[in-house]
Amino acid sequence: MQIYPAIDIKDGKCVNLVQGKFDEVTVFNEDPVAAAIDWLNHGASFIHIVDLDGARYGTSHSNKIVSVIADTVKIPLQLGGGIRNMKDIEEKISCGVKRVIIGTAAIENQAFLEEAVAKYGDMIAVGIDAADGIVKTNAWLSDSGITAMELCKRVAEIGVKYVIYTDILKDGMMSGFNIEATKALIDACGDKLSIIASGGISSKEDLYAAQKIGAEGVIIGKAIYNGTLDLSAVIKEFEGDKK
Repeated sequence: MQIYPAIDIKDGKCVNLVQGKFDEVTVFNEDPVAAAIDWLNHGASFIHIVDLDGARYGTSHSNKIVSVIADTVKIPLQLGGGIRNMKDIEEKISCGVKRVIIGTAAIENQAFLEEAVAKYGDMIAVGIDAADGIVKTNAWLSDSGITAMELCKRVAEIGVKYVIYTDILKDGMMSGFNIEATKALIDACGDKLSIIASGGISSKEDLYAAQKIGAEGVIIGKAIYNGTLDLSAVIKEFEGDKK
């Protein structure tokens, strides 16, 4: 199971939001590049990055930082936040990103998602962020009216390979991820999709549960920044069974 340590970038800093609320910000590191180096030194083989300003405003603010991270750590990066068109994807790939995550635009512009998957294949992932089963868009500020299950099935038919599923109500709460909802998506779409669990993962029990239900990987943020989970130990234990 892949372990994805997270770097959420806002105003050029590495931060954490509680349930995606922009007025509840904790700065974990003034320098996202230093955070990436730290994760690399702990054994990270893939890093998850979110451009929070891009997600909120629809235009990227992170290209320079991401380029430096990619040049410095030399391991794969997946990145989401503000990806709205093919130019955005091309910019991220040129910055060194291996996997680009489409969120809001996966709902609002299906033709764009189809074009992106046709051109870039497995380099495209979809971020499905939901509260009470309903997908949120535009930095989790808008209600799409579409269920996570419906969107998951839709993107699977388009040919998307990777989905990052986040339960917004769990995110940043250190209370565990939504096992039931994640399992339901894996059971329904796991033959076509590799689903990455996100939101609230804070213990070894969460990791065992994610492994048991067949998650491709897990994204860990707050729990490794505050030391609740030891990233080095987690990687050694859970990445050993990767295929």
